[in-house]
Amino acid sequence: MSATFRYRLGHKYFLKAKSLLPQLLTTEDSAGSVSMCYESKRQYVWAPHLYQAQEEAVAKYGGRHTVTLMTGDGVGPELLSHVQEIFRYAGAPIDFEIVEINASTNTPKDMENALLSVKRNGVALKGNIETKFDDPSFKSMNLALRTKLDLFASIVKCKSIPGIPVRHQDVDCVLIRENTEGEYRQLEHENVPGVVESLKIITAAKSLKIAKFAFDYAVQHERKKVTAIHKANIMKLGDGLFLQCCKEVSKEYPNIDFNDLIIDNASMQMVSRPSQFDVLLMPNLYGNILGNIACGLIGGAGVAAGMNIGDKYAVFESGTRNSGRSLKNKNIANPTGILLASCDMLTYLGHSDHAKIIRESVLTVISDKQIRTPDIGGTSTTMDFIKAIIDDIRPKTLAWVETLIV
Repeated sequence: MSATFRYRLGHKYFLKAKSLLPQLLTTEDSAGSVSMCYESKRQYVWAPHLYQAQEEAVAKYGGRHTVTLMTGDGVGPELLSHVQEIFRYAGAPIDFEIVEINASTNTPKDMENALLSVKRNGVALKGNIETKFDDPSFKSMNLALRTKLDLFASIVKCKSIPGIPVRHQDVDCVLIRENTEGEYRQLEHENVPGVVESLKIITAAKSLKIAKFAFDYAVQHERKKVTAIHKANIMKLGDGLFLQCCKEVSKEYPNIDFNDLIIDNASMQMVSRPSQFDVLLMPNLYGNILGNIACGLIGGAGVAAGMNIGDKYAVFESGTRNSGRSLKNKNIANPTGILLASCDMLTYLGHSDHAKIIRESVLTVISDKQIRTPDIGGTSTTMDFIKAIIDDIRPKTLAWVETLIV
């Protein structure tokens, strides 16, 4: 019996067992309350006040989720094709709706098609779309997606991976930034030749919302401290409002430590002693800066995963939003970041078992098998890395299925 046929047969038995024995898919906590641990586990991963709307927005048919896959530029298309291949070997119940979108398809129709797909499916996995900084008329499509879908929270998880040669081996922080306002509103104009005015927008409503999200995240993921990052000593009204909102929300979470740091000091502290940070809460621009610093500390642009969460929709991508144009078609791009982002997506959709299998295989290949791409001190190609992950996944999925059949 071939491995593929054995897996399909096992998955069939698993689906049948799941429908007949729902009591096996429940857990009882220390207080005696029972909760679903398969279909409904997302409510314990994301902010409770978002869960219902997100659940209604997600497309699910016959136990499988449909996810929008936006190709992006640079190495995006090739890395996302590897994600699809690994999902097949892991048996992840995901069907992808592929949307070709990149810097060369920057038309209102292309953007509308992408938006409609995400709104239809509720979730997307995305390669980064390049933004031309030398053309004032070229608007960022990444930013348009975040604002039009109201993906108000950006989350980048940075944790040291054993085996990657970096200065600090004790990084373990989560960077949460407000994703829709601040300097990124693109409100700029030239008053007179040589004088440009750029508006930074900070609102109490958005600041309170992202602060509550960050503290909820800290509680649900057993984090101990939230640090607000600002420049309120100079921008006393804008950043002052953000800081005040963070302080107000912190009072509702007495079990979570709270402090604040000025952005320039926080940048220095991040590179000198990153272990002091747990959850960082930031406005848009500061989050982008510190997020890239943190990603650099754990191995660079190819390692960290990122996600953008809204009231209804979610888009997952690499943590640095780097297209990797110079690595395109060279077979040396690091797929770790996008693979870990896809695992976060699986967890978001309730497929934690599949996410765990893939995540563990990725970390095993890097740390134990020492198969690494050049950017993290190795000599392996992208295909070597992907093949090693698949080889590590195969026995796990077969053992998992055989256990379920028994």
